[in-house]
Amino acid sequence: MPKPEKIDFNNHVPYYIQLIEILKGMVDEKIWKPGDQIPGEEELCQTYQISRTVVRQALQELEREGVIVRRKGKGTFIAEPKIVEGLVEKLTGFYSDMVERGLKPQTKVIHHRVIPADEKVAGFLEIPVGTPVVDIRRLRSIDNVPIQLVSTYIPLSLCPKLAEVDLTNRSLYEFLEKECGLFISRGRRFIEAVTASNEEAHFLQIAKGDPLIKLDSISFLENGTPVEYYHAFHRGDRSRFVVELFRSRETSGKIDDLVDHPENLPGSSVNILPDHD
Repeated sequence: MPKPEKIDFNNHVPYYIQLIEILKGMVDEKIWKPGDQIPGEEELCQTYQISRTVVRQALQELEREGVIVRRKGKGTFIAEPKIVEGLVEKLTGFYSDMVERGLKPQTKVIHHRVIPADEKVAGFLEIPVGTPVVDIRRLRSIDNVPIQLVSTYIPLSLCPKLAEVDLTNRSLYEFLEKECGLFISRGRRFIEAVTASNEEAHFLQIAKGDPLIKLDSISFLENGTPVEYYHAFHRGDRSRFVVELFRSRETSGKIDDLVDHPENLPGSSVNILPDHD
């Protein structure tokens, strides 16, 4: 272990926060790299002359932030960096999103076929059950590390060319727009935390029961026609979603007015009860 910085016992900053900054500095300066095992609690206590309670509080915060991972019976390790994806602010697709961030995505096509839509897929795409859809299942990786397992369904009639194209190293959205004239203008996404099944664990190279982020998405054309339904499983230890929120002055004014005057809520009634001593 390199010679560490010291805890300043005369500083008003809590000791655990000082330790967090010291340990983060080891990562930032690449003294510790992803996958490296860091010293145990007892060694950290001795090195920095602090209590086990302080060390545990610092490690818990670093684990919560995703800086470290603790493996039962093995120790504490520097976490692999998470892949940041935009959840709602844009519709560029995984491939284009990763390229834009300077990463090199790899795609393995598990299957690419035409099947009749089952009840679930037909419901999302608002088509009759049995309608032919292109079913594409892909494993997406960054630096040869599996990150996402995604199944995509698109009505065959909207883009017959899609049945034959090789999407190994090509953006699906780019193909739909340039080759089929289909521009995806908006989407609706549902996100939830799930655990990996045997199959998902196999493809994503994780253990069964490990945390996953499941994303269900429906994409629409400009005229409101559903063009794509997909469900994707993202590795919980390697994925982070960013959501941008916006608040308009007009909406803010309306909300403030309703807060001040709840009797103006549509279909509402307000009963004013007397105060009780």
